[in-house]
Amino acid sequence: MTGKSRKSSPPRSRNRTTPKDTVLAAALVHVPFDGFTDAVLARAADETRISRAEIKRIFPEGAISLVEAFSEWTDAKMLRELRRNDLTSLKIRQRISLAVETRLSVLKPHKESARRAAAFLTLPPHAATGAKLLYRTVDAIWRACGDASTDFNFYTKRAILAGVYSATLMRWFADSDVREQETREFLRRRIEEVMTFEKVKAQIRERIGALPSLSDILNLDRRGPTAKGS
Repeated sequence: MTGKSRKSSPPRSRNRTTPKDTVLAAALVHVPFDGFTDAVLARAADETRISRAEIKRIFPEGAISLVEAFSEWTDAKMLRELRRNDLTSLKIRQRISLAVETRLSVLKPHKESARRAAAFLTLPPHAATGAKLLYRTVDAIWRACGDASTDFNFYTKRAILAGVYSATLMRWFADSDVREQETREFLRRRIEEVMTFEKVKAQIRERIGALPSLSDILNLDRRGPTAKGS
């Protein structure tokens, strides 16, 4: 990534900027060039004049804590942006699509940093953190979209959206800015496929529910001879 200037684009995750926000903003200037590393974190600490002891407290696991802070900041800003929309007027698939598109728009000024974070989280030592952050993101999306499920659907919805979001993110990384419409269309197709599958699954459940149970069939068999002799 040679030939690019390192211009700061500080993230602001809350009304009041915290030391974590300040360090993250400084680090994101260097991440596109150097990745998420302990050296980048140390450099950000020096530039923001935050002590190493404070950095250790805020980012206890070093670079991986920095990645986690980036993900948390993105989720928080996505939720703030979504609150500006009347989601109740939209169908559920439209809400999900808008939420994912909103998160990508938040990441757009930091696209290379997002790419670096995704690559960092695919490394085996960081896989568990990657799964945790992905779950937090899809959970935040579902809750913002009004999901109130508490049964098994709570988990299946998040697992399905995790797959849709991950595939869309990879597609977004591959697309240039002028082709972002293709990413949106890709997202909508994935959501449509999931909704179609869920509709078919519901229809199958209804048909199965209308069939007699095994106990009913066995009871009928037992009553059969008696019925004939009556």
